[in-house]
Amino acid sequence: MPRTMSYKTRITQITIVPEGEPIYSEGATRIEIDDDGGGEFVVVSQDKGKIMIDPDEWRPLCEAINKMISECKVSK
Repeated sequence: MPRTMSYKTRITQITIVPEGEPIYSEGATRIEIDDDGGGEFVVVSQDKGKIMIDPDEWRPLCEAINKMISECKVSK
């Protein structure tokens, strides 16, 4: 008797796009889970480039980004 495989649906990509723009817009940002065989990591990419984030790096990276965001001057 053949063994039945169990499957799980995973969301592996989210696309953030300016309202009214298509998903292939220059302003689109993709956040996805990738794995090159060494374990999963998150990739953030836009039209011209990307950064790859190991889950262990996220908390200090997030804290540093939040700190820099809070240091930005708000234009009015």
